Amino acid sequence: MKIAISSDHGGNNLRHEIMNLLAELGLDYTDFGPDSNESVDYPDFAKPVSTGVASGEFDKGILICGTGIGMSIAANKVDGIRCALVHDVFSAKATRGHNDSNIIAMGERVIGPGLAREVVTAWLDTPFEGGRHERRIAKLTELENGAR
Repeated sequence: MKIAISSDHGGNNLRHEIMNLLAELGLDYTDFGPDSNESVDYPDFAKPVSTGVASGEFDKGILICGTGIGMSIAANKVDGIRCALVHDVFSAKATRGHNDSNIIAMGERVIGPGLAREVVTAWLDTPFEGGRHERRIAKLTELENGAR
């Protein structure tokens, strides 16, 4: 599994914590920065993760900002992305099992590092359930493609 990860300045510390987790789990990941704590614009850092996941270069993505809200909005602007804002284990499992999310967003100012590690682990370990959920994912794709 190949994972893309990025943050803005508000999520920089938590991003490093999650990269440590990914390394501990032996997972292949690419970090898209930023390289400092200077203020940056979150859409610029959501873009390479989102386009990389949408193109198939990466299997999944993780985005972190102060709240996770901006990153999730930016990611969901890219066709093929189903990014969920997640701050608890139940939601992490549900969004993988039911929504087949391919990116998660978290907020460093919202979630602590211990819980964030649990959330990411649960999200990575949970498979998509398929079945009735496939019909719903197809309808999301129709919406994405401008169906009326």
